Amino acid sequence: MLVSFYKFILLSLLITSASFASSKQKMIQSAQSQVGKTLTYNPEYVRLKYPMGDIALSKGVCTDVVVRAFRGVNVDLQEKIYKDKKSNPKRYKGLYYTEKLDPNIDHRRVKNIQAYLASKNYRVKDKFRTGDIVVWKLPHKNKELDHIGICSTKLNSQGEPLIIHNIGQGAKEEDVLREFRIVDHFRVFR
Repeated sequence: MLVSFYKFILLSLLITSASFASSKQKMIQSAQSQVGKTLTYNPEYVRLKYPMGDIALSKGVCTDVVVRAFRGVNVDLQEKIYKDKKSNPKRYKGLYYTEKLDPNIDHRRVKNIQAYLASKNYRVKDKFRTGDIVVWKLPHKNKELDHIGICSTKLNSQGEPLIIHNIGQGAKEEDVLREFRIVDHFRVFR
């Protein structure tokens, strides 16, 4: 009886591990599928349906790459962040010039995604792996801008992942992990 119980536990762990691997792969494929389709960087404010609202696939910003990647595994950051911000406004206080709840834009802001992922204990201090989410500060005039991307399955010559992101010319998969100041690192699928 005890042996059967341990077999059940082992089988459950293997299934869960395979499920996480499958979800991570689907998320990365969803991010990669944007390359060549999201052709411009467009930060315009747009009224979106809720939940599962999105701007046209041909345009977007860095956060749209991440939001669309999560939708590839049936996770709607628009809804998750809206509900979390509504329930936990202090978590998001002071991140932007307004604390107003807005399902059209809240999920399209780097600091909001960062706050949400941190609240779920996804932050890691480890080497970068496929599927990880990275947040940077980009130099811009007299300030820094927030940026976010996803670690690809493709690796550079140092064995580190390329990044799937949109930094101004549409969704790209590039060797830019160390190009900017890294400020946060998340792993949703362990």
